[in-house]
Amino acid sequence: MQLQQLILSILILFIGTSPYEDTITWNDTRKLSWEDFKADPNPNSEAVALTASGITFGYSLKTSGKRIVDYTTSVEAHFYPKKSWYLSEKANDHILAHEQLHFDITELYVRKFRQQLDRLVINQNIKTQMGQIHQAINEALDKTQKTYDEQTNHSINIEAQKYWHRYITEELKKLEKYKAP
Repeated sequence: MQLQQLILSILILFIGTSPYEDTITWNDTRKLSWEDFKADPNPNSEAVALTASGITFGYSLKTSGKRIVDYTTSVEAHFYPKKSWYLSEKANDHILAHEQLHFDITELYVRKFRQQLDRLVINQNIKTQMGQIHQAINEALDKTQKTYDEQTNHSINIEAQKYWHRYITEELKKLEKYKAP
C-alpha cells in the first residue's frame, strides 16, 4: 500500500505534460467542479477521487557574452483534468472541497517557490540554484499533500479537514504578494 501511495504521489507531482494537454491554472475565483475530473476512475484504488496537480516551472536567462545578467521565471499551479478522476456514486461536495484543497496546497507551494526565486541574486550558478529550489519545493509539496491526507484520513476526519482549510487559507493570504497577477 505504501508503494502504491508513493507511486501515486510521484505521479501527481511529476506528471509529464505536453503543450497540448488540457490544464486548469489555479485561480482564486475558479473552483474545481466534478466536471473537471475527466479520467476514468481507478478500479484498484480505495479512493473516491484523485486530484492530479503539479507545479510547472520555466525560466529564461539574459546573457552578455558568457555572463548571466538577468533572468525571468514562470511558476504556476496546474490541475490535470485527464489525469483526475472520481467515483460519481460516492462523490459529494465535502469530497470535492477536499480535492480543491489539494489544488490549493499546490498553489501555496507555487507562492513559496516564487518567494524563494524572488530572493535570488543574479550569479553564474543561478540555473543550479533554481533547480535546487524547484526540487526542494516539490519534495515539500509532496510531504504536505501526504500529511494532509493522513491527518484528514482522506476527508473522513471532519475536524482535521476544517483545520486544514483554515490553515491553507491563512498561508495563502500570508503569501498574497506572490499570487500570479
